[in-house]
Amino acid sequence: MRAVLYEKFLQTPQLVEVADPTPEPGAVVIRVMASGICRSDWNGWQGHDSDIELPHVPGHELAGVIEAVGSGITKWTVGDRVTVPFVSGCGKCPECQSGNQQVCDSQFQPGFTHWGSFAEYVAIHYADDNLVRLPDEMNFTTAASLGCRFATSFRAVVDQGRVSADQWIAVHGCGGVGLSALMIASAFGAKVIAVDISDEKLTLAKQLGAVAGVNAHTSSNVAEEIREVSNGGAHVSIDAIGNAAVSFYSIDCLRKRGRHVQVGLMVGADSRPRIPMDKVMANELEIVGSHGMQAHRYDEMLSMISAGRLSPEKLIGAITDLKGSIAVLTSMDSFDATAITVIDNAVA
Repeated sequence: MRAVLYEKFLQTPQLVEVADPTPEPGAVVIRVMASGICRSDWNGWQGHDSDIELPHVPGHELAGVIEAVGSGITKWTVGDRVTVPFVSGCGKCPECQSGNQQVCDSQFQPGFTHWGSFAEYVAIHYADDNLVRLPDEMNFTTAASLGCRFATSFRAVVDQGRVSADQWIAVHGCGGVGLSALMIASAFGAKVIAVDISDEKLTLAKQLGAVAGVNAHTSSNVAEEIREVSNGGAHVSIDAIGNAAVSFYSIDCLRKRGRHVQVGLMVGADSRPRIPMDKVMANELEIVGSHGMQAHRYDEMLSMISAGRLSPEKLIGAITDLKGSIAVLTSMDSFDATAITVIDNAVA
């Protein structure tokens, strides 16, 4: 099969021929029809993820058709249209038994712990517990865009943020995660304040449901501006970037008993950020993380998409092929993109 592979971190990946995967017991092989290109893939290529063993094929946002099944598979057959969370739980550890597969003790992550979906085929372990059946009407490019950014944002907003109608929500960063989060929060009736350094992205955020925008590059005090717009501060604030300064003013902009949700991946120098703990204590603030979403929570999200309450396809800005994915992946540090790029394996 053809796959995008890198042999060293920071080395330009190449489109090469490698052996087709075969399904191990409890696993399936999926013919990849579409795969999202995510900044987490860029972080992996940078060498920020200790789970990656070289050489490596990236890609963790995928949708496709089951091509082969391993022994022990009882719920899936060849030809099923599926997607999968980027964190797949083992089904046996205490976290999985409690329904929290997103923090499984022995998690499988395509594109990180194993070769991923920037390829024609990908093997998925723990398949019975983690595959998600796609609605017949959903195309593969839309389905691929759900696997990390959109599903992670859904859990961050709905389960971790506990957002409700008429609450004020601040979303810091209008990339794929942030735009997904504001779309979801708006669908639940929340009033979203979008924060970014790009006026172009803030304009897009308002088109997708934000009621106000704050340019963090030109604002003299982001947190104070959010407090003014929301008449006292955000009920929930989401760092959708993964930056020490951003997480600080995300906490700082909260009203009393507000919640900060950390969604953006914190790596390198940003992995141990400064926290205004005096305000956390005095105002009884909550700080929570959000890491992916369990397969069993997809039903509500998919139902909202089928009903037209959520439109993740609006976040797809470009379609490319496996060869074109290389340039997209290696330039993701520029933050220029205002939407998601998806690999469509049907593109010649």
